[in-house]
Amino acid sequence: MELPHALRQAVDRALDGIALADLAQAAALLSRRYRAEIRDGRLHLNDDAAALAYLATRLPATFAAIRASMAAVAGRASDFAPRSLLDIGAGPGSAIWAAGDCWDGLQDALMIEASPAIRRWGERLSAEAAVAQIRWQAGDLSEGLPDLSPRDLVTLCYVLDELAPATRGKLIDRLWALTGGILLIVEPGTPAGWQLILDARRRLIAAGGRIVAPCPHAEACPLAAPDWCHFARRVARSRLHRQAKGAEVPWEDEKFIYLAVARPAVKLTEPAPRVIAPPRGGSGRVSLKLCQPHGEAAETLITKRDGALFKAARRADWGDLLKP
Repeated sequence: MELPHALRQAVDRALDGIALADLAQAAALLSRRYRAEIRDGRLHLNDDAAALAYLATRLPATFAAIRASMAAVAGRASDFAPRSLLDIGAGPGSAIWAAGDCWDGLQDALMIEASPAIRRWGERLSAEAAVAQIRWQAGDLSEGLPDLSPRDLVTLCYVLDELAPATRGKLIDRLWALTGGILLIVEPGTPAGWQLILDARRRLIAAGGRIVAPCPHAEACPLAAPDWCHFARRVARSRLHRQAKGAEVPWEDEKFIYLAVARPAVKLTEPAPRVIAPPRGGSGRVSLKLCQPHGEAAETLITKRDGALFKAARRADWGDLLKP
């Protein structure tokens, strides 16, 4: 997956003239903070150097994960056509680009971001997005996000893992109250990220939310540690991206986990099994690990004898619904 052309050009302009050594140093520091899950009271994107390193090395991956999650939402809520977006912890605006790419009718977006550095860059980049009205606003998530009105689509992407545990539940409750249609949460595809999603899932089901994706059911998650639910998208690396990371391979796999929950008024298609691991194929057969609508998950062997189901299984990829 690649960035939309307009966003790719805007990012290239933002990075033009930046010394590679400075970019690589900032990228390494940023990576260490994320990997170590450091919560020292400082924003990860606390200055221009960190913000630019994020544009070069993380924006393509977060865009890919959010866009894939939105595609899954559209796959089950085909009539859902959000006209308004609220993005919390917006970073450089990955969600608005993904939403604009997924749904044509998006007209109004409010982007809440605490870091002045990445917010400035997000404003510059989003000036190129095909959304009529985009507003950026500073916001401290611990203060409860007062004076906001509900939006059709509410997104919280790569934020929960940076918050103190006591803040997470209150934030999810507040975002659900602000959700007019669908709430989408995306987190890193790690065991810790999965646990954050499970906590949010339990809370939102108890509040009356309907699971859109990835789960085809609202039962307890059938997976148990050391297994965990996550997905992946292959992301193209630009030349500068590779140089900043000291990498040679022209791509990387972004692992992520997400949760989409809908209000009762949102029309959903009937649930279908979802592929929750990379398919394993052979001659005349495909083995898929499927999460089923009745709440169980297991490896399923599908052969040529299964006819249309076998044809669908051969086309199915990790994260897809299996529909014959």
